[in-house]
Amino acid sequence: MAEPIRALCDELIKAVNVMMEAESSQTYRLEALKFIEEFKEKSPFCVECGLQLAEKSQTAVVRHFGLQILEHVVKFKWNDMAPQEKLQLKNCTMGLLSGGTHPILQEECHVKDALSRIVVEMIKREWPQHWPDILMCPQEACVLRVNGVILPSQRGTKSLSQTFTLNIKLPFFSLQAKAHWRVGVATLNTLAGYIDWVALVYITNDNCHLLEILCLLLSEPELQLEAAECLLIAISRKGKLEERKPFMVLFDEVAMNYILSAAQSSGGIVERRYTFLKRLCQVLCALGSQICSLVGSDFEVQVPLNLDKYMEALFAFTTHPSQLLRSSTQMTWGNLFRHDILSKDTVVGQMAIKYLRAARISLVKTGFPSKNDCPGCEFSRVDFDSDEDFNCSFNSFRAQQGEAVRLACKIVPFEAFQIAREWVQYQICTPIDTGNTTCEYSKTEKGLCSALSLTAVQWDAMTFFTESVLGQLFKILEKEKIPIDEGMELLQMVVNYETRDPLILSCVLTIISTLFPFVTHQPHFLPQVLFKAPRTRAVKNLRRHACSSIIRICRDYSDFMLPCFDMMYEHVKKLFSSELLLTQMEKCALMEALILISNQFKDYNKQKAFLKELMAPVTAQWLSEEMKSVLLDPATFLAYVGADQVISDADTEDQMGINRSRISFCVNTILGVVKRARWPANPEEAKAGGFVVSTISDGAPIYRNPCAEPLQALLPNLFALIRTQNNLFLPENINRLSKTFTRVYEIMDVEKNFALGIPQPLLDAYDSSAYRNIAERMQGFFSSLYDNCYHMLGNAGPCMQQDFYAIEGLAEQIVGSAFTHLDSVPDHRLRPLQLVMSCPHDYYDSLLNPLLGPLFTYLLQVTLTSYTISGSMCAQEEDEAYEENHVTQEVVEEQLLRLVTREVMDLLSKLPLYEEMVSMESSQGIQMNTPSDELSELGKCLLQSEDIYMTLLTICFNSLSWKDTINCQRCASVLCWTLLKQVLGCNLLPDAVTWLYTSVLKGLQMHGQHEGCNAALTQLALLIYESLRPRYSELRFIMNQIPDIHVEALEQFDQKTIQSTVSKAGEKKKREQFKRLIAGTVGKPLGQQFKKEVHIRNLPSLFKKPKPTRDILENTDTPFEA
Repeated sequence: MAEPIRALCDELIKAVNVMMEAESSQTYRLEALKFIEEFKEKSPFCVECGLQLAEKSQTAVVRHFGLQILEHVVKFKWNDMAPQEKLQLKNCTMGLLSGGTHPILQEECHVKDALSRIVVEMIKREWPQHWPDILMCPQEACVLRVNGVILPSQRGTKSLSQTFTLNIKLPFFSLQAKAHWRVGVATLNTLAGYIDWVALVYITNDNCHLLEILCLLLSEPELQLEAAECLLIAISRKGKLEERKPFMVLFDEVAMNYILSAAQSSGGIVERRYTFLKRLCQVLCALGSQICSLVGSDFEVQVPLNLDKYMEALFAFTTHPSQLLRSSTQMTWGNLFRHDILSKDTVVGQMAIKYLRAARISLVKTGFPSKNDCPGCEFSRVDFDSDEDFNCSFNSFRAQQGEAVRLACKIVPFEAFQIAREWVQYQICTPIDTGNTTCEYSKTEKGLCSALSLTAVQWDAMTFFTESVLGQLFKILEKEKIPIDEGMELLQMVVNYETRDPLILSCVLTIISTLFPFVTHQPHFLPQVLFKAPRTRAVKNLRRHACSSIIRICRDYSDFMLPCFDMMYEHVKKLFSSELLLTQMEKCALMEALILISNQFKDYNKQKAFLKELMAPVTAQWLSEEMKSVLLDPATFLAYVGADQVISDADTEDQMGINRSRISFCVNTILGVVKRARWPANPEEAKAGGFVVSTISDGAPIYRNPCAEPLQALLPNLFALIRTQNNLFLPENINRLSKTFTRVYEIMDVEKNFALGIPQPLLDAYDSSAYRNIAERMQGFFSSLYDNCYHMLGNAGPCMQQDFYAIEGLAEQIVGSAFTHLDSVPDHRLRPLQLVMSCPHDYYDSLLNPLLGPLFTYLLQVTLTSYTISGSMCAQEEDEAYEENHVTQEVVEEQLLRLVTREVMDLLSKLPLYEEMVSMESSQGIQMNTPSDELSELGKCLLQSEDIYMTLLTICFNSLSWKDTINCQRCASVLCWTLLKQVLGCNLLPDAVTWLYTSVLKGLQMHGQHEGCNAALTQLALLIYESLRPRYSELRFIMNQIPDIHVEALEQFDQKTIQSTVSKAGEKKKREQFKRLIAGTVGKPLGQQFKKEVHIRNLPSLFKKPKPTRDILENTDTPFEA
């Protein structure tokens, strides 16, 4: 026997060496792997070979492989082994543990890890019933920690906890001797595994003596990392508040001094030291969560005396050069500043001021891993793979810090304003440092700042800080307490600041908008502010920013701007008189600003006359014969915009650009009117101004919009343009595109990156549009035009109300335009129609039924077809090698399909199918609108049309098995039962019932591994089974086909369901029973589908002394009482 085993071991050693050698070919590696796997699965000599290979005479790699064989035997063959074989393997393993390895400080870590795994796997199957003495020896107990996991089995929790309590002090005697630090590290690693799961009472025993020892070890360089990990695991434990109350002992003088000293100690970028700082930072954040939970609770926990030292320690990480450490503390600061009791403490108020001053440094975007301009760069190279990763992390950090700054401003508003004021003044007085603007991806002109220039990032940080502070200041301070004089002085300084740098000017615009509320107290300063907006044709993003600033001011302060309307209108007219002064975008923005102010006229006739006058040039151009011919015919349209022309030279002047700008200007202007023109929000003012036409049956007013009449004349050409755009995707029109513009209908890079979750490029060249070639400009024109047309159509209903819905033949016009050739329109062009939500009840039959019928039919068709194609492509990928760009395109299309179907579900979920009833939230006294069981008018309308209703039902139940968990959960929890319960009383076809129930089970197979989806689908399946099983035996037939179903349990459940004998008190038990019955339908995650299952048999039950029942006690006491 020994000779065959020796020969087999030699072959195994050769196979392992072939797999591990770098020079081995792929073919040899695969053959070696196949031989090894067949050996582990089929050979009867696994134990003998494993023990021989694990001997100390072998190399570390071979020994590790031998131990892996033994682990495989325990995991997958233990149940088939005889008791004598199990005992022999246990004894051999313990022999390896005691004498089969090199000294513990010399042994390879992976060998010790492999041996520990074997012991743990055996303990899972044998302890405590068949192996009660395993924990009696500390040597064996210390190996039980494997990768942070200690005995996942819950069988021996109590015994392990007792062992842990008895021996907890044993390892710490050796920690005092420096020579034994490696033993101390191993001990702390083992301890970390226990702390993760033992009861909190064992951790907090003896007034948290264990935690105090761990705090003491934070000062020991050799042990501080492991001690911090133990502390982190302990303090992060969840549980009852009363059990966590002892954690407050860490705020005692001694413990907090050690923590503070460790946090403030300096150290370079040494990996172990830096990892320790990360763990200690996490410890402080976890401690912050504990104090926020305990202070102010019912357990009378007071604000700790050493809160200042805790905050100093946390502040040390907030000001650390490492971006990762800074960002880790922000949520804790937010919790402290938000806390009802802690935020009122003097110490927290003083720290809030320090925090705000520190934000002036931390908000500046520096520390990129590719640079060396600050100490944080070295840390960033450890934490981030690229500048893009750093940029994404920094943006998230800035959002969190902005929230913390706003909360700190609530605590110390005046100090926050002064800090912001000082920062603005400092930046204005500091000379501009453009830095190096000649980097490889910078397109900035010489002498101007790039996005990463020192001055630019400082201005950007200061602007963000000022916005956060002042935005909060005006909300929390009474009008009399606002520092108006200082604010106006600051605004005057900003307005007087002169620079030609686009990035700095953009920040100036933002600060002016932020400081604008001060102008409301001194109106004479208004013209100077308005005319500050720069008009520089060369920098498009800056112009866009200036336009949005004007619109924002006119939107938020339209009543204040009303006295300046005439002056502003006359100034705009002068600007409009010259084509060279304004771009089309600026014209549209100024018109929107004027419309926003005109909403304050509160006079229907005056506002209508103004809108007619304002829109007259656009109306004339839009309704001209030339424009009509262009909008009606796809070929003429392509020729008009220049998409059929071949451009050989990229520098050739775009002759047709003026035509595209005319179309865009008309569309954007109409969209601006539709979005901005409104009647007064106050019903009395609206009635007095002539905006109310009549009232509906419940007394609610019917309004008219002063822009309705001018817009009605423009709608036919809008429908023509939408129809023409859909026709552009037909093959004959695609062939009309020149070779220069063959890709203009493809998805934009911005949309593609959004679908793939790819962040925007790190350096966004501020005038990116100026550098785009003509093909990209054409692509952007088609994309924005398509979007804006559907925005107009979607906003026309809420804007024009009955004046829009009463248009004769509106449904036919929409179907004939927006629904034309939808089969040819790519997924990334599909847009939702927001007409349903604002449609009056009177137009449901005339408008919604003709629209929703073909719309839902198309959506059902496109989702079924697309997901079928997507599934076939996934299957095809297994057989064919796809190039990278093809794979990327497939991922983009699949993700776009998800986005489209989510928009479909958004539309369905927002449909008001049921009447809403007002309910009162008892705990908070808040009124809430909840749907009732009574159908709304829209619900009745849709239910009357069998085709629409069945299409809706089919879409919802089909979506349960789409490859989208978000859609699945939404449909299962909201839509499916809502629609189905309306027809439960009808005579449904057995095939329909079978399909409905099977669709839910398919959803469980696809998404059942996700907890949220599983709960929603299980509840839906139970509702269907309870409601329809008494009438349809087909459901029982489906249940019988579920894999591994318990027939007797199904029979009992089925009888109870038919007889409806379950009380409300047993609902939870019934759900659990049903969940166990259909467990066989739940699919496995992809990563688990091909994994070999490990089966661990239950050990015999431990003897438990039966407890006397209460009835026996009562009966026993009765005679004595008598």
